[in-house]
Amino acid sequence: MSLYLVFDLGNTRLKWAAVESTQNTADRNKKLWAYSGSISNKSFQSGELRAELSDYISKTLPKPDVIGFCCVAGDAAIENLRSLFPQWQDLDWKQLNGDSPYTGMRTLYQDPEKLGADRWAALIGARALSNTNALVINAGTATTIDLLGGNGMHYGGWILPGLSLMQESLQKNTAQLPLAVRSSAPGTQVSFGTTTDQAITGGCDAAQIGAILRAAYLAKAMNHPVERIWLDGGNAKILANEIKQFPELAALPIEPIEGLVLRGLWAWLLQNL
Repeated sequence: MSLYLVFDLGNTRLKWAAVESTQNTADRNKKLWAYSGSISNKSFQSGELRAELSDYISKTLPKPDVIGFCCVAGDAAIENLRSLFPQWQDLDWKQLNGDSPYTGMRTLYQDPEKLGADRWAALIGARALSNTNALVINAGTATTIDLLGGNGMHYGGWILPGLSLMQESLQKNTAQLPLAVRSSAPGTQVSFGTTTDQAITGGCDAAQIGAILRAAYLAKAMNHPVERIWLDGGNAKILANEIKQFPELAALPIEPIEGLVLRGLWAWLLQNL
């Protein structure tokens, strides 16, 4: 039995997981990521904390057969990652980029080298789960919305500020608007806000949902009507709850799924071992 270790170096956090060769990339069991974790990018910049992370992972897991990773956090983050395991110098490291080939998939991106590696990994992860027309949404620091056809074609997508970035930009660039606090009461964001906090969080939610609705309409006009919505990222559950309020989308399978990028890395590794 082989062990694969995968890392997702995102804008805000470093995430990792280990999977065994006996596991299936289409498995949606919540226990799939039995060995996984994440730390903030700020913490990962600390040599002391990197040493602690290296020690923790190497003592928790047996030596993996291969390490796969993707990165949107810059070259310095890659250097820090590759320095983690001096005791495993002979390991094969494989980096997934936006133009890394994956059998059964293509992209219409004009310059695939500039396609975010995390977006491409998430698309591969979605493809590993189903062969249907899908919107693949990563609701993190940025929100990305991509259309993946059931034929394996990536038709492109959009990038917009994530919920937190939207809210923070209002605080930083206006004189009187605060950093909004989201209400925990159900259903408060589907109507007009009657407090400033509600107006800000509701407005930011509406902007995100409006983009998703527009993407669904455009996909239908392109003769690739959306049959499923995959959601990953820190704000996935918030968006899932909002999406379900709209009849145009509520009938679709809307699935928040953790580790879509990691799943895509895993599927890609299996084709490149």
